[in-house]
Amino acid sequence: MKMRSKVKWVALLVIALFLVSGAVAQAKEKRILLKVPVAFSTVLPGLGDSILYVADRIETVSGGTLKMKVYEPGKLVPPFEILDAVSTGKVNAGYAAAGYWAGKIPASPFFTAVPFGPEAGEFMAWLYYGNGMKLYQEMYDRYGYNVKVFPLCILAPETAGWFKKPINSVEDLKGLRIRFFGLGGKVMQKLGASVSLLPGGEIFPALEKGALDATEFSMPAIDERLGFYKVAKYNYFPGWHQQATVLELLINKDVWNSMSKRQQMVIDVLCKASMADSFAHTEAIQGKVIRENEEKRGVKNMYWSDEMLKAFKKAWLEVVDEMVKKDEFFKKVWEDFQAFDKDYQYWEKYGFLPRR
Repeated sequence: MKMRSKVKWVALLVIALFLVSGAVAQAKEKRILLKVPVAFSTVLPGLGDSILYVADRIETVSGGTLKMKVYEPGKLVPPFEILDAVSTGKVNAGYAAAGYWAGKIPASPFFTAVPFGPEAGEFMAWLYYGNGMKLYQEMYDRYGYNVKVFPLCILAPETAGWFKKPINSVEDLKGLRIRFFGLGGKVMQKLGASVSLLPGGEIFPALEKGALDATEFSMPAIDERLGFYKVAKYNYFPGWHQQATVLELLINKDVWNSMSKRQQMVIDVLCKASMADSFAHTEAIQGKVIRENEEKRGVKNMYWSDEMLKAFKKAWLEVVDEMVKKDEFFKKVWEDFQAFDKDYQYWEKYGFLPRR
């Protein structure tokens, strides 16, 4: 009995010391409010509201030493200016897509989505257990941006676009005015389309007024919120250009370095939790929307022909060849991913059922 009593008191002492040390550490931590302008409206499932997953939990998980305030697109910083704003310290954090910086960093779209590239599982595997995260941070460091980057959201395949008329051949793409993202946009340009990149809130008016003939943006449940089905009735699949889409949290590096190890871990863990949540959430809500588009909204769900998919892939490989020759860092990222993918293909070949 005496031994049990001693063990009990030792255990209570250890717990007390742990709690006291945690309280002391917490008292020493600098309290930080992260002001986060976002590139996507938070009413959009996954794409926009994933940042709220982190914002709603960060104060509790950090013991009140970290807080996050989210600002809707354009309220604090325009979407395409978020990287510069975070880097210069105009704001201390931001939520966007790396591909939005393509005009400044040619390889940046690779860290958002890769045509004919990884699905969500492989993308996360490369980021977290390959060299993906190392290269992702190296990219911003190499180009002189004072930011720390975290993947915060990952989406499964997007639709391949909303078109006002059916696309039966590559000839139908020539001269087509289309909003298209990232590396996939380069493919569409190579096939003769006139490509622009507009923020989500500007796409519907452009379609409605006839400034655009077609657009891609995101997954069906997200596109539905933006009303594309009202003006474009042909919704094409699969989203060959974005089989998985990653969105990023950027934190000013000086602010990041001022955080305690515990605060840094809170952000790292919450971002990884948000990746899992965003994937599960958005996977859960697509099927119903696709069905309702067809049954209630007059949308024709179309699947690209083998001929069109071959044309897209051929053009994509030509884009890769050009970019590898033009940009040293793009070449480095591409070769690293290709090496990872070569081994992954053995697993994918044997581990997964074919498409139903």
